[in-house]
Amino acid sequence: MGTLRYITNVSLDGFIEDRNGEFAWSESDDEVFAYTTDLLRPMAVHLYGRRLYETMAVWETDPSFAAASELMADFATVWQRADKVVFSTSLAEPVTGRTRIDRRLDPDVVRNLKASVDGDLLVGGADLAGQMLEAGLVDEIEWLVRPLLVGGGKPALPGIGRVDLELVDERRFASGIVSLRYGVVG
Repeated sequence: MGTLRYITNVSLDGFIEDRNGEFAWSESDDEVFAYTTDLLRPMAVHLYGRRLYETMAVWETDPSFAAASELMADFATVWQRADKVVFSTSLAEPVTGRTRIDRRLDPDVVRNLKASVDGDLLVGGADLAGQMLEAGLVDEIEWLVRPLLVGGGKPALPGIGRVDLELVDERRFASGIVSLRYGVVG
């Protein structure tokens, strides 16, 4: 059975985007970028909302990203290798390979996917992660906490109820970024 993980970059005050919808402040140095690539390496399936999928699709549709460095080429390879499920009512068709569109989140479909996949699953996007957490689908949360406050914007987990967590791992990077990985209890 695959483990479903929510991994995201977040400001210290809990936001993935600032008040202007920007997230350039979450760009990584080489150490953190390589770590992130290694986090995604065992992911057999990525589960996205439309906006994040469209943001990430450049790793397949724009060769200049992979051509920028060996680290970026490795990330592009890892990203392209995973299957993707995009939950969207408005996306007509995928722009990347290994991608399907589901019009709504059906928790039973995700449970069956977790049970059948050879590898782990990644949920990307705060709203989708919140819905999956509420449905009891998320097994782990890992946040790469940036050493800055953005003062508002899109929260990393909007509007969910109480969820108990247990610290599984932590790592500090030279840049001051801290990775905190929690298991969902219960």
